[in-house]
Amino acid sequence: MQYKATSPEDYINQVSEERKETLHKLRKTIKDNLPKGFEEGMQYSFPSYFVPHSMYPNGYHCKPEEPLPFMSFASQKNSINLYHMGIYAKPALLDWFVAEYPKHCKRKLDMGKSCIRFKKMEEIPFDLIAELCTKMTVEEWIAIYETNTKK
Repeated sequence: MQYKATSPEDYINQVSEERKETLHKLRKTIKDNLPKGFEEGMQYSFPSYFVPHSMYPNGYHCKPEEPLPFMSFASQKNSINLYHMGIYAKPALLDWFVAEYPKHCKRKLDMGKSCIRFKKMEEIPFDLIAELCTKMTVEEWIAIYETNTKK
C-alpha cells in the first residue's frame, strides 16, 4: 500500500488498526538496537534508517541528494516487510540470518535480496530483528557500500 506520510509516526498512524501495535513494536525494536549514527526518517515512502549526509556526504549513488539507505519497514497488502541493505551487501550477515531464523520462527523464511516478508504479524521474530540491528555499525555499512559500488 502507498501512504502519504511525512514521518514514521504519521506512517504508522495511517495503517490499519490491526497493524499499528505491531509496527510500533517493530519501530521501537529497530530504534532501540541500531548502533549510534543511523538516523530515522522517511525514504521511498517508508519509515527508514539511513546514514545522514553529515556522516556520508556522498549520499546514495543512485540519488546523491538522498542519504545512504540502510534499513526500512513497510506495511504491504499481504505482509509487513523489513528491508535491510546489509543483508544484501554482506554475505556473512545473510548466512547468519538464514541460519538463525528457524530458531525464532516456525514459518519458512520468505525473503528477497534485502526484503524479509512477514505474513503473520504474531510470528514476527522481534528478538532476532533486534540482534540483526546490532550487527552492523554505520562505519562498517559505509565501508561495505563503498567497496560494493566500486565493483
